[in-house]
Amino acid sequence: MNGSLEEETHLVMKNMGAVLAEAGFDYKDLVKCGIFLADMADFQTVNSVYAQYFDEAQAPARETVAVKGLPKGVRVEISGVAMK
Repeated sequence: MNGSLEEETHLVMKNMGAVLAEAGFDYKDLVKCGIFLADMADFQTVNSVYAQYFDEAQAPARETVAVKGLPKGVRVEISGVAMK
């Protein structure tokens, strides 16, 4: 993806929001997220964007791991599990 890491992270989160909405869920329904980074040095940047999508008191559990590579050369991938 072209653009800044912040833009890439917002795109990932907006895409997740669209998938959640299609299934009748919202960010508040996420109970766990996994964040995969191509470079752990990007953690603070990704974390600050990620935090904008959640009420701090209701943020889902999460794990963040560095991986050797991500598909299509992206720098961040985020997965989530939602339930009502």
